[in-house]
Amino acid sequence: MKTTLTLALLTLCAGTAWAKLPPPNDEAKAKAAEAAAKTAHGGKVDAFKLCQSMDRVAAGYLADAKKAGKDVKPVATPPCADPGPFVYPPPAAAPAAAPAPAKKS
Repeated sequence: MKTTLTLALLTLCAGTAWAKLPPPNDEAKAKAAEAAAKTAHGGKVDAFKLCQSMDRVAAGYLADAKKAGKDVKPVATPPCADPGPFVYPPPAAAPAAAPAPAKKS
């Protein structure tokens, strides 16, 4: 009896969870776009830091190999690209609509 009642209650609650939400307003869309831009920039910063650390490890390996008398030739890789500080330009304001021409009476 308890499981049937619990199942019925969960079924009723699940119906409200699938209710359609209203569309986001312009401010919410702008905040979401800025959050997406921050996340993308954070990924670029992480990739830059990873590139720098790989360069340090490779330089240390080459130095150790040189001390040991091994002839190791480094592989050419592209330089690490610094993404710079995060700057989010606010979206450009929509151009104002031209006023309707006045009616001649």
